[in-house]
Amino acid sequence: MKKIMKFFKAQKGFTLIEVMVVLVIISILLLVFIPNLTKNHSVANEKSCSATLELVEAQIMAYQVETGKLPASINVMKEAGYVDSETCPNGEAITINGLKADSVGQ
Repeated sequence: MKKIMKFFKAQKGFTLIEVMVVLVIISILLLVFIPNLTKNHSVANEKSCSATLELVEAQIMAYQVETGKLPASINVMKEAGYVDSETCPNGEAITINGLKADSVGQ
């Protein structure tokens, strides 16, 4: 029992090998998770932009019902108070083509 206690008292820190193994494990975990996080961010941007476009399309139809004509541009709808922004959350510009709202990359 004294030999075991003496062994644990003599060891005061981590060896270089132990520290290197921990760093390698952490770097492998980061290599696995970082691409997944960035991929999810771009997918979220695409989905938020498509949801915004669907909302603008519904507002185009509401504008047409109330005024009897299609809006000439997104600026006309913004001035009339139908939409708040001319861009998607990811920065792409919104344009109107007929009854459909499209996003145009900048």
